[in-house]
Amino acid sequence: MVREELGETETGRLRAENAALRARIEVLEKALAERSDGRTPEPDGAALRSAPDGAALRDALDGAASRGGLDGAALWAVDGAASRGALGGAALRSGAHAAPEWLLPTAVPALIHWRPDGTVTRWNDGAERIFGWRADEAVGRRLADLVAAEPVSPEAVRAFGFPRMESRFATATSEATTKEGRALLCRWTYAVLRDDRDDAHEIASIVDDTGDPRRSERTVHGRYQLLLQLVDNARSSIFIKDVAGRYVFANRAHAQAMQRHIIELIGSDEAELNPMIPEVTEMLMGKEREVIVGGQVMQFEEVLPAGDSQRCFFTVKFPIHGDHGEPIGMGGIVTEITSLKRAEADRSALQEKIIASQQAALRELSTPLIPLADKVVAMPLVGAIDSARAELIMETLLAGISSQSAHTAILDITGVRAVDTLVADALTRTARAAQLLGTRVVLTGVRPEVAQTLVTLGVDLSGITTLSTLQSGIAHALRHAPGGSSRVRDPARGS
Repeated sequence: MVREELGETETGRLRAENAALRARIEVLEKALAERSDGRTPEPDGAALRSAPDGAALRDALDGAASRGGLDGAALWAVDGAASRGALGGAALRSGAHAAPEWLLPTAVPALIHWRPDGTVTRWNDGAERIFGWRADEAVGRRLADLVAAEPVSPEAVRAFGFPRMESRFATATSEATTKEGRALLCRWTYAVLRDDRDDAHEIASIVDDTGDPRRSERTVHGRYQLLLQLVDNARSSIFIKDVAGRYVFANRAHAQAMQRHIIELIGSDEAELNPMIPEVTEMLMGKEREVIVGGQVMQFEEVLPAGDSQRCFFTVKFPIHGDHGEPIGMGGIVTEITSLKRAEADRSALQEKIIASQQAALRELSTPLIPLADKVVAMPLVGAIDSARAELIMETLLAGISSQSAHTAILDITGVRAVDTLVADALTRTARAAQLLGTRVVLTGVRPEVAQTLVTLGVDLSGITTLSTLQSGIAHALRHAPGGSSRVRDPARGS
């Protein structure tokens, strides 16, 4: 009974102390707001003078927090006043009345780096705030001499086998001591950084003072708010579900895609949210069950119906594990790529058109048919001849013979680099096809080495006139034209 009465007395005292502190903060906010508007404080100036200044306010907050007497409302009042600018721009710039750094969720955490032998290589302001040592005092000394602890053992360093680029962390908790000898309980969130030879180069750690529950709670809450703002401003849908497929977290983009408020998603599964599309719902939930059971990250593209159209998404789904490696949920990051897919399809269609036009131009260049005189055509061939081009040569030549009613067709192979079985077969088949149309075929450009190759291959050139040059082929065609002669066409005159 006595203990309960003492507890109630202490609680009442702390509440009164908190109320008085809040009243002073309100007076300070009001006065500084008036001053920032160019007004001089009225009789409240006396109250302002009785209110704590910046240093006193920080001391009062730190002291009250360390005693457990500063409740969450008071902390939020100071934090809110700072974020609203109610402490005055000049005051914030000067730092005279700014909230303590540890109240701000964007404050850089305490960072300490040390080599495997324990020598400190980095010590930032956050570490000074916790342990009291300045950077120039700490760097170069052994960590154990500064904090009376070796938080990460050599065995833990050897066991940390994650590559540097994976950005994995491990945690350790240990007691430590400040410069003034005050005992602390610290959580060390560390990573082992390795050099090019994969040797441990140094240990890097974020340090949190976990001995003050209220401060730890605010630190965790502040970091949660930062992460929440980060994912809420992402354009991708981000969500987490439990093993039963029910939402436990969703960002703003995902809620907008579902056309619901975030609070409406929590505790619901896809079947409850999309009852009108059971096949899509089952497909989504099937993928998620596969991720949870398989324990592997899945990345894939999916197409989902959206009214009369379809939308494309790039999806990453990954398992979430508990402290002992058991599956406790599934996370997803979904990015819509419909516009990207449409742009890719448009580019692909345009590219196909360009390729088709280029191929048509190349076909014309690779099989040029030139009318030389009345009913005399020539086809000079240049480069290598494959099976596709051989078919095109035959097709173009026969079409030209038919349209020109040609009695003589000249195939000039001066520019063909090599004559093999394929080329020889293509030439002979083309010549025989032309002969079936009643056209005489003259093969020109037959060099001595080509003639030797044709003989070696045993090519049957019966019915084909072979000449060494295109000029001799043209002269031959004109001499043997029906009627005794033919006029050579002048392309400039069109006759």
